[in-house]
Amino acid sequence: MGTAALVAYLVLAVLAVVQAFLVGMQTWEHRRFARNRFFCLNRSQPRGRAMVFAPCKGLDVGLEENLRRLFHQDYENYEITFVVQSVDDPACELIGQLRAENPDVPSYLVVAGHAEASGQKVHNLRVATSNLDERIDYLVFVDSDARPSLHWLRALLGSLSGKDPSRVGAVTGYRWFVPRERNLFSLLIAGINCRIAMLFGSRARYPVWGGSWAIRRDLFEEIGLPQAWSGTLSDDLVASNLLHQHERPVRFDPPAMVASPLKGTSIQLFSFLRRQYVIGRFYIPGWWGLGLLIVLAPNMAWAATVAMLAWALAVGSPLVWIPLIAGGLHYGLCVATAIIRQSLVGLYFPDLEDALKPARRLDIWAGPLVGLANMLGMLASVVGNQISWRGITYRLLPGGRVQIVKTDQPSLPPALPLPATDDALLPERSRPADLEQVA
Repeated sequence: MGTAALVAYLVLAVLAVVQAFLVGMQTWEHRRFARNRFFCLNRSQPRGRAMVFAPCKGLDVGLEENLRRLFHQDYENYEITFVVQSVDDPACELIGQLRAENPDVPSYLVVAGHAEASGQKVHNLRVATSNLDERIDYLVFVDSDARPSLHWLRALLGSLSGKDPSRVGAVTGYRWFVPRERNLFSLLIAGINCRIAMLFGSRARYPVWGGSWAIRRDLFEEIGLPQAWSGTLSDDLVASNLLHQHERPVRFDPPAMVASPLKGTSIQLFSFLRRQYVIGRFYIPGWWGLGLLIVLAPNMAWAATVAMLAWALAVGSPLVWIPLIAGGLHYGLCVATAIIRQSLVGLYFPDLEDALKPARRLDIWAGPLVGLANMLGMLASVVGNQISWRGITYRLLPGGRVQIVKTDQPSLPPALPLPATDDALLPERSRPADLEQVA
């Protein structure tokens, strides 16, 4: 091996070790911040009325328990709006059952109709938020595949109703995947997701994650978020960009972390991973490009370490100690970081520790494999502008505009205007608009 190649390897190995150390420090900081926020959770007593929006399509894994949690939050002053595309959606029957079982929590069902010039989820949210009651102070958004804790809503609203709420644009949580099957790719996706979760911390400049977030109603209208959503695919990244443009920081609150059941074939899960990164490429290209560089560096270092070790063993070179030390140090830092990361399961989801043991073991001991899968997902997002999402194929255009290429659903008419109704016919505490609308 020439001197230039050896120097290049040493530079790459040092960069990888430094990066691994920094990731470890960020993970440690995330844990410190999370513990502190959970400690302070019981002191949070937000005030104001919240509307929770839950767009649904189909029967997600564990959907019944996911939606049931929404009716049992430890914050009393709220309502729930479920949103579907069609009355034929199989989720409608389940939603109806849960609403009947929980009459004390005002809840509604909006049938939004077929999206024509935007993503279906974005269309659903625009329809559902188009006729807000004057009493609503906060808008809260949750995905149907998210399983919130009982303190989830109070955690999201705590910072929004603090002493100086104008300093907070929105509050976001994030997800923690819980594989329902012990296949390799489910465990890899769970490991990748854990790593991304650790990037959130105590700072105040984060992207919104659309599965668990909240915003004040006045700010939602002031910045024109419904109008900004028009013609787009990503509800959360559009909100993130708009809030940052208006210099309204997005804060992460660890108690708003949600469990998310994960199930699917390897092809389905890899398609999901690529889709997430393709959306990022079109809506936050700077962060996407930085992320690509960050995932490339350690994988290149692992490849170079294996190649140098194989060469040194093959020729009997005394330099064999260099890749052994560099690779061992890199791997040791990755294992230590993963142990810290996985210790958070006991804080976030103590009831899921047994279910998450396989994912925990793979994340700790097979970190390079998780990193390789993540890199492949990002590389797959470099080319192409079409993605499939919940049975609809979209084409993403420059600027984040979107076209619907095809759908597996029958064509439905656009949503009708929300009809007015007599307040006396509605249950106490509900809004003066009939949201039981059929397109």
